[in-house]
Amino acid sequence: MENATHYQTAAEDKVSIVQKFIYGLGALTNNLLGAAIGTMIIVLNLGLGMNPALVGLLASLPRLTDAITDPLMGYISDHTKSRWGRRRPYIFGGAIASGIIFILLWQLPTDQSETFLFWAFLAGSIVFYLAYTVFATPWVALGYELTPDYHERTRVMAVQNFMGQFAWLIAPWFLWFMQSDVYFEDMVEGAGWLAVIIGLFTICVGILPAIFLKERFSNNDSEETKQHKAKSAQAEEFPASIGDFVRGFLTTIKFKPFLYLCAATFLVFNGFMLVSSFQTYVIIYYVFGGDQSLGAEYAGWSGTVSAVATFCVIFIASKLSTVIGKRKAFFVMISLSIFGFALKWVCYSPEQPLLLLIPPVFIACGLGSLFTLMPSMVADVCDMDELETSQRREGMFGSIYWWVVKLGMALALAAGGFLLNATGFDVALAGDQTAQTIFLMRLFDVIIPIVTSAIAIWMIVKYPIDEAFARDVREKLERKRGSGASTVDKASDLDACVATS
Repeated sequence: MENATHYQTAAEDKVSIVQKFIYGLGALTNNLLGAAIGTMIIVLNLGLGMNPALVGLLASLPRLTDAITDPLMGYISDHTKSRWGRRRPYIFGGAIASGIIFILLWQLPTDQSETFLFWAFLAGSIVFYLAYTVFATPWVALGYELTPDYHERTRVMAVQNFMGQFAWLIAPWFLWFMQSDVYFEDMVEGAGWLAVIIGLFTICVGILPAIFLKERFSNNDSEETKQHKAKSAQAEEFPASIGDFVRGFLTTIKFKPFLYLCAATFLVFNGFMLVSSFQTYVIIYYVFGGDQSLGAEYAGWSGTVSAVATFCVIFIASKLSTVIGKRKAFFVMISLSIFGFALKWVCYSPEQPLLLLIPPVFIACGLGSLFTLMPSMVADVCDMDELETSQRREGMFGSIYWWVVKLGMALALAAGGFLLNATGFDVALAGDQTAQTIFLMRLFDVIIPIVTSAIAIWMIVKYPIDEAFARDVREKLERKRGSGASTVDKASDLDACVATS
């Protein structure tokens, strides 16, 4: 468990509130693009009459390319040498390209066949996601290296997570904007103008982290690192680069501390996502006996309470992490989330429907803290990895971490439909669902996220990096970089870190 030693953040390690805000603007841009394309795609069905099955394919197929492009972009960013750094050129160019392509993607023709629209939008989406990856992957990596301090990293991630949440408050209004008959002739025209607004925002705001933030490792390689890169790159030999990429990828996914973080994130986030649809069904068909209008209203209020609570939880988790450490903060916040899921069994009550607004307050402790603490812990892993490999690979770690999140979300949303079918739910029965169906819906809604969150806690118990460990790793790295020695015994360094923790 956490060592009792607590270190104060040195003045030179602090990231100013302005710099945190600018990095947070990248989170807002990143989340806004993701939320927009997911919300706006309904226009293909409601505005152009495309088959819902094809719309579903257009929502999922382009993301399959992330399995390759995300780690590849991480590798490219990690190994870039330029006068502007490893991350900033891609953030700058990726923001501009993403904004322009997003605008063009949504200028939809209304006089074309369904087949033409499908293939044109699929091709455009793949190009958009490539540009999106060029922006997002280096932006994530940049956040890992803004500060070497154990606690300041969490504060940076708290600010970016807080600012990124605003995208999810704005996104629910996109449909209202697109179908407004006051401003537009139809929904397709509305989507085109919304894309212009979002695209221009992406271009103007997304480039700010590239302009105003500095990279710590642009020209800070030790002599050992330079020798390693010289040997692995082999100048312009393309096959050698591919081999180096594969080796780097395999090294990353085999790094146990990193795997613990990925597994815990997958379990907490996707345990929630797997039953996310159940909450609405339970509210409508159990609490309100099939009244969709009233159930939707209360579900909306529940979502609002959850959003407000999440904003608060982000900074509570950050403060708690500073006091007791990241692992213990994770244990406390996820335990509160488990308590919130358990409360659903009692608070989802037909007799007292207002009680259903209580569980979201506690459940928000899980998701609100998850993406504050975990990115900060990934940054700590990057230091430990450098001690072992003599490379800074924030891009590779960040790309794989977030790809695991996206993959898990896609699988969870797909599995959720099968899980609902397993309860015996029949929409034709409306409010007359069987008692067994209602019981299974309530049971799955409560038990699945409790079990996945409990396993996640067990995974982080095995995670080795606490404050003392991180401090020891940092001191060894600074000595190593300062000396420029090329004969450091990496295994001994790591063993010594484990012993001191």
